[in-house]
Amino acid sequence: MHDIIGYVLFCAALTLGGWLMAIVMARVYAGERTFLSPLLAPVERGFYRLAGIREETRQGWRGYAMAVLAFNLLGLLLLYAILRLQFWLPLNPGGVVGMSADLAFNTAVSFVTNTNWQAYSGEAQLSNFSQMAGLTVQNFTSAATGMAVGVAVIRGFTGPKGGALGNFWTDMTRSVLYILLPLSLVVALILAMQGVPQTLETATHVTTLEGAEQVIPLGPAASQIAIKQLGTNGGGFFGVNSAHPLENPTILTNMLECWAILLLPVAFCFFFGRMAKDPRQGWAIFAAMGVMFLVGLAVIWWGETAGSALTGAGNLEGKELRFGAGLSALWAEVTTAASNGSVNAMHDSFMPLSGLVPIVNMAIGEVIFGGVGAGLYGMLLYVVLAVFLAGLMVGRTPEYLGRKIEGREVTLAMLAFLSMPLGILVGGAISASVPAALASVQDAGPHGLSEILYAYSSAVGNNGSAFAGWGAATQWQTTALGLLMLLGRYAIIVPMLAIAGSLAEKQPAPVTAGTFPTHGPLFVTLLVLTVTILGALTFFPVLALGPIAEQTALIAGQTF
Repeated sequence: MHDIIGYVLFCAALTLGGWLMAIVMARVYAGERTFLSPLLAPVERGFYRLAGIREETRQGWRGYAMAVLAFNLLGLLLLYAILRLQFWLPLNPGGVVGMSADLAFNTAVSFVTNTNWQAYSGEAQLSNFSQMAGLTVQNFTSAATGMAVGVAVIRGFTGPKGGALGNFWTDMTRSVLYILLPLSLVVALILAMQGVPQTLETATHVTTLEGAEQVIPLGPAASQIAIKQLGTNGGGFFGVNSAHPLENPTILTNMLECWAILLLPVAFCFFFGRMAKDPRQGWAIFAAMGVMFLVGLAVIWWGETAGSALTGAGNLEGKELRFGAGLSALWAEVTTAASNGSVNAMHDSFMPLSGLVPIVNMAIGEVIFGGVGAGLYGMLLYVVLAVFLAGLMVGRTPEYLGRKIEGREVTLAMLAFLSMPLGILVGGAISASVPAALASVQDAGPHGLSEILYAYSSAVGNNGSAFAGWGAATQWQTTALGLLMLLGRYAIIVPMLAIAGSLAEKQPAPVTAGTFPTHGPLFVTLLVLTVTILGALTFFPVLALGPIAEQTALIAGQTF
């Protein structure tokens, strides 16, 4: 019962926080004055002058997309260089050597695409400089990229006819200065007060109660953890991520980090309603996401607290006892519903159906709140498809917010949607048949297939978590998954910007008696069914061979 009460309080705090944050976001992206403007506005203008940016310049979808791609490419090359050359760079008291070419490529891609896939162990393979100037910087800029794209797409869907999508450089700068940095500062201070390290020392030596010597890794952890959660990044400072007692030491830090992960994705729903000048539109998208979130949480919680005849009452394998099954279930649902790869328990040890839910969350594009900005524009992809289906059913030209959804928009939406099954199913099929790829699979049978599905869903969905038994550091996987992270990120960003640009050129039509309402329970139901049916048609056959087959075998007393 205490788990349910905790979930209710968490959802209430999350909803309130997201609603309040949306008010701030509306002022920030409109360029209006906020309480931080006296301090940060001169800094913002200074950045524009240094970079030669005119904040009043507006970009169409092509210009916006090119700016996104150019900025991310430069970030990728810079981070790759830092990881390869870290032995010769400062703040490396442990003398950590540079990463291999394939591992540096994988890590650089994962942080630039907001995936934060960990084929490395942070405390052993990264210097303090790489953690701060490399990974933490990208945690900010990759999150800001998603937020900027989300804002641009919203402008295309809700703005006046002929309106541009905004200015990427301005949107990204404001995302960092006015939203991500202040929030990260507050969260980092709370984490540090709870015992999370924030120091430039590399390690401390202690003597245990048994008299043995132990080396405890340290570093600037709290600052990186704050932005990794707020930016829905997820790459841990330590190898075992948020299961580490120095990264997530208490129940308070566990709940705070869960709240931080979903705060901005939830805020984007309400921000969308404010931009559309109809808050009901934002509440409808929030409701659709919320329903799917709660269903997934219920399945994981039931699976882990009920256990099976083989595990007894509850399943505590692979979990930190300070969190138990209830908070481990919440973390798994929060992080895979968002594009956050952090873990506080080993998903490899979950019951089969509990492990199925995170796979589904990622495979459908992580649109159940999703990444900052990315979850909202990902869900708008499904909105386009939902109103298209509604138009077919009632015999009317589909419309959304007064704009007609025509062949161009539907084609672009399907191209974006197909990037997920292309990467997951085709990439996973290759991984299941090539010996070099199979070396990463720890277990036989359907559980081994679940490991492959999870890894490829995580990479293409820009999540970053993996089943604990998965061998992520092989040259095959670091290269293949790095390429698929790029596919999962940009094969959705570019089409969604194109859809927004197309809609921005259309004159909104007035609401009439025949207009299909997109703010009520009927539309929420249609949207949830669209996500569910498209996901089931695409992924159910392979899921039946993986976690569903494993659950059936478990009932018969067989484990893998």
